[in-house]
Amino acid sequence: MPSLDRDAEVFVLDLGDDENRLNPPWVGAVTELLDEVAGSDGPRALVTKATGKFWSNGLDLAWMGENPEQVGPFVDEVHALLARVLSLPLPTVAACQGHVFAAGAMLALAHDFRVMRSDRGFFCLPEVDISIPFTPGMGALIQSRLAPQTAHEAMTTGRRYGGIDAAAAGIVDDAVGEDAVLAAAVERARPLAGKAGDTLGAIKTQMYERALGLLRTPR
Repeated sequence: MPSLDRDAEVFVLDLGDDENRLNPPWVGAVTELLDEVAGSDGPRALVTKATGKFWSNGLDLAWMGENPEQVGPFVDEVHALLARVLSLPLPTVAACQGHVFAAGAMLALAHDFRVMRSDRGFFCLPEVDISIPFTPGMGALIQSRLAPQTAHEAMTTGRRYGGIDAAAAGIVDDAVGEDAVLAAAVERARPLAGKAGDTLGAIKTQMYERALGLLRTPR
């Protein structure tokens, strides 16, 4: 399950060491840890990491198939998590050491910055291939964080971007070796920790007003 550590002013949220798929217990745990980060005082930034082959492999489709009556409310919970990360009043960096797929890719995009492993792992929005349309809120999030042509290609083709290609397309900010992912993310986050506060939160809320509005509207 997700856990939280702290390195001076940088909080490090560990998503876990498996596929880190989004289901109610996982989303609830991450949300509680974000509450702790957001409720702290002073300079602070957030780095979100994981361990193993995946950063996040997206929604837990098996759980959703077994609990069809809970899918609607659960999608609202996922939307709320994406909105929370997108509007956090502190700098955020996703340290993507492994695959970043589907709703996991959207969670990474909700961070201010992304560092990805250069030699292995893919960033992918595979919804077109698995016949699951983007919700309006998810689509708005993606399009607010990627250049129009990149968003179009990623959303309509399901292209798998390796780290180098993802950096070239502006999906991630840095592509580095496996052993450098976390350090590079912390290095990017730490100098920005002093910018945490209500003003930064207000700027993000204004910048992403449309996406946040759609994500916060119950389905």
